[in-house]
Amino acid sequence: MNSRPPVTPPESTHSTELLATPGRVQKQRAASLVLYIGLVLLALWVVRDFIPVVAWAGVLAIALWPLLRKVEGNRWLTGRTTLIAAVLTLAIALLVVLPVGIGIGQALREAHDLTEWFKTAQENGIAMPDFLHRLPFGAQQVAAWWQTYLAPPLRDSAAMKGLHSSTVVTLGRHFGARAVHAVTVFAFMLVTLFVIFQAGPRLSGALSRGLRRGFGEDGAQLVQRMATAVRGTVSGLVVVGLGEGALLGVAYFVTGLPHVALLALITAIAAMLPFCAPITFSLAALWLFSQGSVAGAIGLLVFGAIVVFVAEHFVRPVLIGNSTRLPFLLVLFGILGGAETFGLLGLFIGPALMTVLTVLWTDLVQ
Repeated sequence: MNSRPPVTPPESTHSTELLATPGRVQKQRAASLVLYIGLVLLALWVVRDFIPVVAWAGVLAIALWPLLRKVEGNRWLTGRTTLIAAVLTLAIALLVVLPVGIGIGQALREAHDLTEWFKTAQENGIAMPDFLHRLPFGAQQVAAWWQTYLAPPLRDSAAMKGLHSSTVVTLGRHFGARAVHAVTVFAFMLVTLFVIFQAGPRLSGALSRGLRRGFGEDGAQLVQRMATAVRGTVSGLVVVGLGEGALLGVAYFVTGLPHVALLALITAIAAMLPFCAPITFSLAALWLFSQGSVAGAIGLLVFGAIVVFVAEHFVRPVLIGNSTRLPFLLVLFGILGGAETFGLLGLFIGPALMTVLTVLWTDLVQ
């Protein structure tokens, strides 16, 4: 009995040829792209609560990357990436924890005096300061309001009764929840920052290769300029903030304000946000005015206004603009618009996006 070789059915051959047609291959690639995008979006949705954590860690890593590379280049520290990452992460933690600890400690030391003052206000009311009588305008209206709402014992006032309402309790719980959330985000950010530092050059090289493969040389250079913009923004905000805090700290000491170190620290933190430093030194000047030191209050206001004007209009735009080659107006719009859109994180995202806008405009007009 003769055996015959198996014959491929015509339908099978036709199906194989159909799968190999260019149109079918393009549809499969499009379907794969849609699948990949969907999976990426799903993954981002799953980790959506940790995106700010990664973003903050990325901002700090970009700002400290030159320092990391310089430390790794030291022949005594070559190959000790874990030790370097741990030290840098610990330094970041201390830079945040120490000021907060100082503020909490100062508040606890003042808590006893504040409690005694509060008890006295409940029993006897709050005496109106003498400087209110010397206001250039509105003195009578302010005095009448004070005598009506603050001068009588506060124990039976509507404001004091409101302190025990459910609204205040709800606000307290909300504040506590926000504080716990902030501490949790900070802890996860430190862990993420440690992992980024530990990856070091491997991570940098992988990102560079991925950007060049995905977006070409122009795309890689654009991302590099965005990173430079973030680094320049961090330098501009932090350096200017510390400088304003130091100069105004000297002014606080000269004018005789109490708790000079704490006030200077608060001013430095506020000065890292655009146009927030005037709030701190204006309140300090108001306190001096209430104590009868009119010359000290006026001097502090004038000196603080000069420091903030020079810092905000000359020093900070130069530090940020030189590193990103951005005009002053785009730097200002990037910082303020980014803060309004993304919160504190937007202070660093805004100038990076303005850098993209500048690059696109340059490519368009050339």
